[in-house]
Amino acid sequence: MSALREQGAAPTTPGGMIRARTDGADQLIAADEPLAGLQVRSGSAVPGAIAMPALLSLVRRVRRTGQPASRTILSVDEGYPVTAMAFVTPEGEGTAIELSQWHRGEEAAAELPVPEALLHHLAEAEILLDDAQRVIVADVRAADLAGLAAALETGRGRYWTDFVTIDRVSDLMTARQGPLHWRLLDDAPFAVEGSTRTWRARILPRGQGGFSLLAIPEAIEELPVSPAARAQKDEPEDAQPGWNRLLGRDLAPALRQPITRIIANAETIRTRLAGPLAEEYASYARDIADAGRHLMSLIEDLADLEAVEAPGFAPAPDHIDLADCARRAAGILSVRAQERGITLVTPHANARVPAIGEFRRVLQVLLNLVTNAIRYGPEGSTVTLETGEDARGTWIAVQDEGQGLDAEQAERVFEKFERLGRSGDGGTGLGLYISRHLARAMGGDLVVTSAAGEGARFELTLPADPAA
Repeated sequence: MSALREQGAAPTTPGGMIRARTDGADQLIAADEPLAGLQVRSGSAVPGAIAMPALLSLVRRVRRTGQPASRTILSVDEGYPVTAMAFVTPEGEGTAIELSQWHRGEEAAAELPVPEALLHHLAEAEILLDDAQRVIVADVRAADLAGLAAALETGRGRYWTDFVTIDRVSDLMTARQGPLHWRLLDDAPFAVEGSTRTWRARILPRGQGGFSLLAIPEAIEELPVSPAARAQKDEPEDAQPGWNRLLGRDLAPALRQPITRIIANAETIRTRLAGPLAEEYASYARDIADAGRHLMSLIEDLADLEAVEAPGFAPAPDHIDLADCARRAAGILSVRAQERGITLVTPHANARVPAIGEFRRVLQVLLNLVTNAIRYGPEGSTVTLETGEDARGTWIAVQDEGQGLDAEQAERVFEKFERLGRSGDGGTGLGLYISRHLARAMGGDLVVTSAAGEGARFELTLPADPAA
């Protein structure tokens, strides 16, 4: 039994509980093994910055709100997946952490898909489920889900689907047997009594069995059109959206479910859950699943495109920290970078660059920029995320060591569907176009400076936070 990495601290508690403490700056000042060991192997220390991004996010929320919270966290330790159940409570200026069900996988971690990693930051409720999808515990953060939180608290042990209304219930559910296979319910839209928003269920398997159910607000919603915009188009006030609103309003939700089923069935075949299968057929199933994911990515990009181009689109401004956003983006993509031997350099743990912007939109832009830098940079190179403030406002830059862009390519790179001659890399040619739209909608801009053979530097500027 190892002691906390702090002089005079108590040893690890019986029953496998791992305890730790943080200070008012969210620094880990004491930790039991194996958390302390993960800190050191990840390049941090005790005391030092928390090396598990999901745990850091939870600690920050508890310190900010003063309310205890719990969630399942996922991280990587020297290429191996690590899962644990974290319970964090306020303690003095910092927090007290209790980790249970700590599990380090025996096989190297596969790449964590960017959308699922990002969903942990966007979820407004997380429900821990057992193997049969029955409720164990819930962490609900949205005010309009207060009724759901109360129902889940008194209804532990029941199927999570008893507490929500899922679209096309007869197609997805059987009252006699409870929920269908989790893959068929993953990304299913649902409604909650007391909330006017549409929600989606993202179901993530846990390392030791059971699932984490993330409640995500519907990303593509119908956007209001101002009376002035309608007047310019000579549309009546009660006019319905035209064909150019088709994807986000009707087509994208309708396509998500069948594509999800295609992916789920292909994965069932590939993993031989239905029985023995020749290797070549398992390979075919893998190709089908990959093609389905690519199609889903295209749909999401097109839906985002429709949203940012819609009249009246406006991100929700908030007080954010660009240095924190940089560290989060790097943490989400760290596994992908490690697979290519690419080093991600981020601002110092104590660096702060206050700005005004919508957090999830800024993170969306950064994930696109860093993903591109990792995808097109040479193996063994470095991708640097820098932040700063000048007369233009605040800025965050992503610099790679790739082939760079000549003047003509730099002019075209932000155009819609522009791939610069690349093919077969899984991209849609919409990411940078959407990212620039988002940057300008938030009162900033996205530009590139590059020269052929010298790498590319993409810089996102945003208004400075006058209250900081």
